[in-house]
Amino acid sequence: MITHLVSPEATYSMNNIVFFGTEDFSLISLKALVDANFPIVAVVTKPDSPKGRGHVMTPPAVKSFALEHGITVWQPQKLSDINEEIAKLNKPIGVLVSYGKIIPQTTLDLFVPGIINLHPSLLPKYRGPSPIETAILMGEEKTGISIMQLTAEMDAGPIFQQIEIPMSGNVTAEQLYDSLGKKGSDLLLQVLPSIADGSLVPESQNDSLATYSKILKKSDGNIDWNEEAEIIEARIRAYISWPQSHTKLGNIEVIIAKAQAIDANYGNPGNITVNNNELIIDAGLGALRILELKPLGKKEMPISAFLSGYRTQLGV
Repeated sequence: MITHLVSPEATYSMNNIVFFGTEDFSLISLKALVDANFPIVAVVTKPDSPKGRGHVMTPPAVKSFALEHGITVWQPQKLSDINEEIAKLNKPIGVLVSYGKIIPQTTLDLFVPGIINLHPSLLPKYRGPSPIETAILMGEEKTGISIMQLTAEMDAGPIFQQIEIPMSGNVTAEQLYDSLGKKGSDLLLQVLPSIADGSLVPESQNDSLATYSKILKKSDGNIDWNEEAEIIEARIRAYISWPQSHTKLGNIEVIIAKAQAIDANYGNPGNITVNNNELIIDAGLGALRILELKPLGKKEMPISAFLSGYRTQLGV
């Protein structure tokens, strides 16, 4: 582990930094870099997008933060549109955290020593767009952060540094995004000066060990009660933010936010049992005790409140 620590008061004599990011996960690293006085000269992010029921055009979180701190923001439809602006900078370093687009070689070539990527997995395991969710779905006992050199091939570049982080059996994607974001930004602050001055040399990945995560779709959140209870429970934790875990109980569409897999089984998959203030749904193997859910269009609520208002609509 590198012991190079960063003083929050320091200002580094390194090249200008262009930060690529879009998600809330990106914002954790951007804030850390700005707070530590790293020279962020521009932020590259996706165009504003419609959000919520009103489809209001909403800027990415990193855009709002950058503008508040007087940092130039670029939101190109195609990265080639800003290549000329990047070329005007004095051999910039790129830092990429959850940007969401493939960086073409013509853009990569504009950066010295390149674009440095923070990826939330222990590469070469779980390359791709959903490594955190995939680690939960696969029941991993550990995950981690990889700081790597970006290449045109997805998440295949050489690795500067990694840290391992243990995973509990009940961690949610939301919790992992938060903890990995913080630990990843700390690691980024430690290693970036050594990457910039060339004293930290990356090691190639073993491509034969590579595994991949997929782009999540809304349909991934549809619960199949024929699956094992433990698998469904892992999906609920993995998809807690998006696409969320949807099902129909009686004639009520709900999102299940928290559940516990149990050995009991009272009937066929999808069968609903109410025991006092307990709501249990049978799976293909075992059952799920539902702890928190949200009827569509309503706020999340504990089971006692749900049963108080909706029990007659469950058909049990």
